[in-house]
Amino acid sequence: MLMRIGATVLIATGVLTLHATQAQQGVKRTDLQQHDLSIPGREVVQVRVDIAPDHSHPGEEIVYVIEGTLAYRLEGKPPVTLKAGEVLFIPAGTVHSARNVGSVNAAELATYIVEKGKPLVKPAK
Repeated sequence: MLMRIGATVLIATGVLTLHATQAQQGVKRTDLQQHDLSIPGREVVQVRVDIAPDHSHPGEEIVYVIEGTLAYRLEGKPPVTLKAGEVLFIPAGTVHSARNVGSVNAAELATYIVEKGKPLVKPAK
């Protein structure tokens, strides 16, 4: 029981630290779900992302645009613009950013396939 409480505190601290860092960068992320996978050492994390600076992730990201129009820049690829209902796959470690290019709020649903215990977001250098 004490180990479970300790793990919960560590997870909560990590989430709060992540949210504090993102708030400083102008990012709003809303955690929706996080689950272990049948693949040892891997987990899935699903997040609503309202704004994102240049960054990367230690695993793949699958993007679904919930509302608005977002322009994505992925390192080594031409820019792509997505509207609500469209999707994008971002390979692990690819530095990328998204920018709202519409006249209304834009948001994405981001699903990450990542190694457990690694930070979800890595700022670009």
